[in-house]
Amino acid sequence: MATFHFDFVGPERTLYSGEVNAVQLPGIEGEMTVMAGHAPVVTSLRVGVIVVTESAGAGKRIYVRGGFADIGPNGVTVLAERAAPIEELNSASLDRDIEAIQLQYDMAEDPQKREELNAQIVQLRETKELLKL
Repeated sequence: MATFHFDFVGPERTLYSGEVNAVQLPGIEGEMTVMAGHAPVVTSLRVGVIVVTESAGAGKRIYVRGGFADIGPNGVTVLAERAAPIEELNSASLDRDIEAIQLQYDMAEDPQKREELNAQIVQLRETKELLKL
């Protein structure tokens, strides 16, 4: 299987940089899997888990909360608003994220902004449930 370069940059550090077989992204319009030779595209990311396949049966999972993915035929770069390896997540950290967004929601007056924030809260709760935290 052909490989390509994947860089994942969070606000505090680079979480991944290396050659991979595939990357599954939680795109704003749905899940997408990127492989070598993918058509160029830029997409926004929603709350979810990025699954990095390094080789058959081996890979990593990284939690992401918003950001962008720049996809090209030779590589993918993700710039995340918030990110952490799955191993570093816990119930308290997700609860803090939910609480912070809830405060923004409570202060927002624009209906579209409130809708976006509510969607983030729902996604965080779903992530917490999926990860059984």
